[in-house]
Amino acid sequence: MEATTLTAWDRVCIARDSKRPKAIDYINALFDDFIELCGDYLFGEDKSIIGGIASYNGVPVTVIAQAKGKSVEENVKRNFGSTNPEGFRKAVRLAKQAERFNRPIITIVDTSGAYPGRGAEERGQSRAIADSIMTFSNLNVPVFSIVIGEGGSGGALALSVANKIIMLENAVYSILSPEGFASILFKDISRTKEAAEKMKLTSSDLYKAGVVDYIISEPDGGAQHDFDLVIKQLNLVLTDLIDTYLKKDKEFIKYDRYQKFRKIGTINE
Repeated sequence: MEATTLTAWDRVCIARDSKRPKAIDYINALFDDFIELCGDYLFGEDKSIIGGIASYNGVPVTVIAQAKGKSVEENVKRNFGSTNPEGFRKAVRLAKQAERFNRPIITIVDTSGAYPGRGAEERGQSRAIADSIMTFSNLNVPVFSIVIGEGGSGGALALSVANKIIMLENAVYSILSPEGFASILFKDISRTKEAAEKMKLTSSDLYKAGVVDYIISEPDGGAQHDFDLVIKQLNLVLTDLIDTYLKKDKEFIKYDRYQKFRKIGTINE
């Protein structure tokens, strides 16, 4: 199917495709000398978040990624990319470490949403998400987020309070799933495809709204059909962003991020 004829629901299906490259593929393709750092120093290790330090074109960076698996076994291990409170606390810990050592942060977003289980709620899920949003809002180092698949709900927002948001063409980014929207707003799960259109969750919709700053084009059928092309485009954008923001002072970086989110949703009459 040609990209120009794709509906919003088509893009949702592509974003969820099990063959689509996952966070670990992007980490391996984009960065050198990646060293994973685990744990939140409070409860335990959350495998849905892969985080650590790496080198990007010789520049030390911190990478924080939401990880889905490539098999049923790996998806179970990674909780299907749905993060628990300890995962968000790990992200906060790594972000503060990056600020301490003046490292740019690259986050990779791919989740249907934060984990809604009882244990997660008992361990402070909403507070963990809020703390992550607050922390990333106040960082003095640049943050660049890449939405590679699903960007769902607060689980995605927790890692995408960034100076610039990069989104793959067939990725989606929204407050909840189309199924959830149809169920809550329409009271009819059969209207999921209609909900996807109403939600304006595609990369082109979000670019027009000023939420997304860059769109990375994909080959027909998704990024898995020419991953090298996707990585080449990402490298061009990331290289330019890192070179630009490394020349900026801390106050500019913080204010720049603040201004980005203040402008979202502005209506000009």
